[in-house]
Amino acid sequence: MFSALRPTASRIVARSALAGRRTYADVADGALKLSLVLPHQGIYTSASVTQVNIPAATGDMGILANHVASIEALRPGLVEIIETSGTKKYFVSAGFATVHGNNTMTINAVEAYEMDSFSPEAVRSGLADAQRVLSSSASETDKAEAQIEVDVFEALQAAMAK
Repeated sequence: MFSALRPTASRIVARSALAGRRTYADVADGALKLSLVLPHQGIYTSASVTQVNIPAATGDMGILANHVASIEALRPGLVEIIETSGTKKYFVSAGFATVHGNNTMTINAVEAYEMDSFSPEAVRSGLADAQRVLSSSASETDKAEAQIEVDVFEALQAAMAK
């Protein structure tokens, strides 16, 4: 009686093979819709872009349309947004990037600043100050905060070199 409701093994295999199929991203299939959101502002809201390069915790990634759905933690680094009119670069301190299966991507960042808002001299000075605290006899709390500053300033220097 219930045998008509049970799918056959071949239909289960065929369905699971199609559902689990991964392919390379193809830009020709459409644009990627990007939303870049901070706690206090939205920088992009469903904007059509060609590609987004992110500093994922697991390594740098380039995201195109039709990318496999994923969630990536972001480390301090450079987010490059490639549009048809050019490239925009932002430095993010931390956050998450979510790639959805429908050609949309959301970046939720704690902070994001355009790269041209940074002075190389100020970054060098901030890094030197943080390294001094790290090598001093400061408290463990101060040293932990200084280590975070060193990581961010070093990532910022690397982003400025690109």
